[in-house]
Amino acid sequence: MKGPSRTLDRPRPSLAVPARFADVLGHRTRYLALGEGSPVLLLHGLSRSLEDWSATLAPLGAHHRVYALDLAQFNAASRDAYAALGDFAHFAKAFLDAVGEHRPLAVIGNSLGGAVALRFAADYPERVAKLVLAGSAGFGRGLLWLLRLLALPGVGELCLALDRLAAEIALRCIFYDPRFATRARVRETLELVRRPGAKRALLRALRAFGSPLGVRAAWRRELAQRLAAHPVPMLVVWGERDRILPVRHLQRVRRLYPHARTHLFRNTGHAPQLERAAAFNRLVLEFLAEAALPDAPKARGRAAGV
Repeated sequence: MKGPSRTLDRPRPSLAVPARFADVLGHRTRYLALGEGSPVLLLHGLSRSLEDWSATLAPLGAHHRVYALDLAQFNAASRDAYAALGDFAHFAKAFLDAVGEHRPLAVIGNSLGGAVALRFAADYPERVAKLVLAGSAGFGRGLLWLLRLLALPGVGELCLALDRLAAEIALRCIFYDPRFATRARVRETLELVRRPGAKRALLRALRAFGSPLGVRAAWRRELAQRLAAHPVPMLVVWGERDRILPVRHLQRVRRLYPHARTHLFRNTGHAPQLERAAAFNRLVLEFLAEAALPDAPKARGRAAGV
């Protein structure tokens, strides 16, 4: 088996600008904004934070107006507020309204953030110019064994009581190259899950989207059918060694959205925006620079395996 690449993107880039705060639907929401030009919104994954875009902000901000935020349920002040996908999408829209950004924009999401991006496009098609999805939820049932275990009532609570061990295992599963699972990232993850109500909120969201059998089918089917009416230019990337959401989901992307551009990162895990930052940023910037195609083929919302 071929080992991790010797070419390592900077493992822990600092954030490009100081964080700001906005009142969004009654939640004190931490966010970053930088750059000028056409707008881009960055959405992180389950129980993660805007730090997952630390290697993306500055490169995109050199050409675009870029926003990254902590989604409602996963910031310090609002741990029990959201579980439904539509609520997260509504929160993202309310954030944009709060910061005065009303232009159609590119939405970039990783993991659960990718599913939120898809729902945002379905609910507010007039607000979306392009989608970029990185290891996105929404394309298949496959799910990491640890997350299936956490979805079990009682078992999840017991596992999260061992929060340091759970954080270390989760980070090792996110990255293919173990050098990215740094002690600094373990500390960050622990800070997130140890905030008041954080573990309860994580389990609530996880159980809404998944189960011990994997990612729930009902919301995936509904989302695919709704997006069939609103095709949008789309770039979908995946890590070949993604342990959280397996790479076979990329084949379903191609069946559901034949107009979508896809890219596979070799020897990469669940967060290509960190593990392959330079290549990811170059690919995204090229996609964002292209003119949108006005007549993209319709998505196949009833394709098999949604």
